[in-house]
Amino acid sequence: MRKKNLILEGLWNDNTVLSAFMVISPVIICGDTLRNALALIYAFSAITFVSVLISSFVPQRLPYAAKIMIYAVISSIVFIPAKLAAQEFFPGVVERIGIYFPLLAVNSLIVFQTEARFFRMKKSRMMISLISYILGFDAVMLITAFIRELFAYGTINSRMVDMDTLISGLGLPFGGFIFLGLFSGIFRKLRSATERDKDKEDA
Repeated sequence: MRKKNLILEGLWNDNTVLSAFMVISPVIICGDTLRNALALIYAFSAITFVSVLISSFVPQRLPYAAKIMIYAVISSIVFIPAKLAAQEFFPGVVERIGIYFPLLAVNSLIVFQTEARFFRMKKSRMMISLISYILGFDAVMLITAFIRELFAYGTINSRMVDMDTLISGLGLPFGGFIFLGLFSGIFRKLRSATERDKDKEDA
């Protein structure tokens, strides 16, 4: 796989949230404001990157179940300083996010994609792919939170803006679920159109 394709894979071809439907709960439940989104982006990115990087040194000859447990322990340890830093930089947000914050320590990229994808690559390619998948989640979280906060509360990063019409349900979990479904549908449509255009060019 070419480097360009490797970079785009997690962002576009196989987006963590919109294509693979992984780590969708924090996006649906907590992705209603930019402040929440930034805290979750920081936590997800830091915990996932450091945990997968450290876990890549676990001997691959160990039984699968043992490796998964070791990965979970590593990510749980990484979670501790990540949470302390989040409480410092995002006061009050961690408490509002609640259980969905620690759940990031056992997200699908750590407990599933490690064995299925990342650890089958050379370290350099693994790092590029991992960053791409992390950015895929970050982009979806940021866009979702921006739109939901704007139309649900009439604010951007807690600052009031002039909005004529508000959709209060968009700030609730069911609104997040519906929005994410629509977002995923639009994303898949655009991706399919891009792939068709590429096939025509190659033909």
